[in-house]
Amino acid sequence: MKYWIAAAFFAVALPALADGDIKAGAQKAATCLACHGAEGKSAVPLYPNLAGQHAPYLLHALQAYKKGERSGGQAEVMKAFVAGLSDQDMEDLAAYYGSLQP
Repeated sequence: MKYWIAAAFFAVALPALADGDIKAGAQKAATCLACHGAEGKSAVPLYPNLAGQHAPYLLHALQAYKKGERSGGQAEVMKAFVAGLSDQDMEDLAAYYGSLQP
């Protein structure tokens, strides 16, 4: 029962988490290109593709890096990159990468 309550909450809440501006996100994505590639498609298997990921997922991931809730892999690198991002920056980046075709 608790699972269904949580699922219903996230189904309602997640779409509201990524109200970013795609054009602004494209401009802010310059620092992401080195690892995640042009158009969000990484040429290096170590780094994930961002193109086509769901914007709410991307926003949640960025927020988790900023809060220090993610560890392992390249988390320390990501923490450094997101440290200077505002909430709006993260929403814009999530909207941009979510709008791209995988």
